Amino acid sequence: MSQTITPELRAWIVQQAQAGCTPESVLQAMLQAGWQESVALDAMETVLESHLQSVAAQTTAAGAAAARVVARPCIDLSGAPRAIDLGDRVVTVHVSLACPRLAVLGNLLSAEECDALIQAARPRLKRSRTVQTRTGAEELNADRTSDGMFFRRGETPLIQRIEARLSRLVHWPVENGEGLQVLRYRPGAEYKPHYDYFDPHAAGTARLCERGGQRVATIVMYLNEPVRGGGTVFPDVGLEVMPQRGHAVFFAYDRPEPATRTLHGGAPVLEGEKWVATKWLREGEFTA
Repeated sequence: MSQTITPELRAWIVQQAQAGCTPESVLQAMLQAGWQESVALDAMETVLESHLQSVAAQTTAAGAAAARVVARPCIDLSGAPRAIDLGDRVVTVHVSLACPRLAVLGNLLSAEECDALIQAARPRLKRSRTVQTRTGAEELNADRTSDGMFFRRGETPLIQRIEARLSRLVHWPVENGEGLQVLRYRPGAEYKPHYDYFDPHAAGTARLCERGGQRVATIVMYLNEPVRGGGTVFPDVGLEVMPQRGHAVFFAYDRPEPATRTLHGGAPVLEGEKWVATKWLREGEFTA
């Protein structure tokens, strides 16, 4: 049976927020009351976003700044646009999902930008590493068999231009982004399903969050097209995004929990190579 967001539900969610309840506790209460998870997540996001906007409009600058702390990167898809004009580039919208908060975009990068990123990254590639959750350090991981490198934020005019475009796209400060990472997947290489946020229960997470807080969103940009394989898979929702040069997939996670349905991975490349550029966004300013 379908469920709708009623005025009573909206008022109740606002009351819980005003009472200081965490989003996690509100979600659990709604699930226990019989609300479908997708409806509950959508209601929480839309109601709390509207509430925060109202609070910001009625408070001092300091109060508004405090309210924006709980905001998250987002793409404005109100009115179901087919394209978004970012000033220097018109990006097309191909797919959008509410849970997870996800959009598949076309024309985010030009062919020339894709080629330039590959050429600049190629000499600096090393075997990719993952975060060691116990300590916050990095380690080699059999689940991730790509080669990769990081550009420093704003390292070149090309990087500056792309970072500014991404900031306009998701309404998030450039300084809240990690350095752009470029990855190469050769035949057979993959990255098994994982979450991009840091496990809040892991001992090393406090160290990882010292440089900007939690990760809150990811943008994966495709720099080329492998002959076969290499899609970005989202197992919880049965979605696979096939690489197409210049296209991208954006997904956000408002809290570090599997309920965000942001479990994702890079399927094995079956023929050819796959090149991607990934941008991770943090809660606050990311310091190198």
